[in-house]
Amino acid sequence: MDKRQARFFAIGATAVSALVFGGLTLDSHRQFDKLTNAQNLTPQVVAGKDVWHKYNCINCHTLFGEGAYYAPDLTKITQHRGEAYLTAYMRDPSQFYDEQRHRRLMPRQNLSEQEIKDLIVFLDWISKVDNQGWPPRPILVTGATIPGTDMSAAQRSQSEPPAQALPPGARPVTPAQDNPIALGQAVFRSVQPACNACHSVAPGVNMAGPTLAGLATRAAQTVADPGYKGNARDAEGYIREAIVQPSAHLVPGAMYSANGQSFMPTTYGSGLQPQQIDQLVAYLATLK
Repeated sequence: MDKRQARFFAIGATAVSALVFGGLTLDSHRQFDKLTNAQNLTPQVVAGKDVWHKYNCINCHTLFGEGAYYAPDLTKITQHRGEAYLTAYMRDPSQFYDEQRHRRLMPRQNLSEQEIKDLIVFLDWISKVDNQGWPPRPILVTGATIPGTDMSAAQRSQSEPPAQALPPGARPVTPAQDNPIALGQAVFRSVQPACNACHSVAPGVNMAGPTLAGLATRAAQTVADPGYKGNARDAEGYIREAIVQPSAHLVPGAMYSANGQSFMPTTYGSGLQPQQIDQLVAYLATLK
């Protein structure tokens, strides 16, 4: 190739690249309204965005993986934490984390009730934007570590716990397709919102929800307690009730409910198939 041919090749390649880039840009703009759910961009969503900026939330948090990376990414937070939890958390974060133990504590912003509602609506709108898988998984920050390790509970929840991290009495499961316990463990990780986004199965690691280590033992004790207010008669019944009717019995003194309502999502009863609930109960009942 001589200089003249090289020049034409460079000019042609640049022109083709510019056309492709321009076409992709136009196609992206064509899809923006659909991808961002623009039809749901209500005045309350805009008001919530203003709250987000007013309190400089992005100085610590990220949306779509963009921000300060000091605190959790909130792109899908409303799919992992219900409105009751988020409302109580924004009112007073210190009720959920101890500054001496966790070191990083979200400051109390003194948001008004309306600001809290608007911010949750904004974050819910964000969660429904088609982000095409970015960030690739929720960035979870719990501030808790598993005793004897330097791995956070969030990191542990993304991987298989070693045998020594399993709760006492928990049985290892196999990937056999007909094994209800293995299938229940898969539901535990894959259902939306994922159970392991709020619960750990390692002893002493409390996240947004309590650790599930020893769940079956505690469930049996709760059912036998005179103060129990639900309708279950045994441990497995209690676990099932906690999944489909989380507010049927609230543990006294635990910061996992507010105003008589559990922070546990209420969608599992309708969102899961009966067989999936059976499998999930079978798995959780092994955590003794």
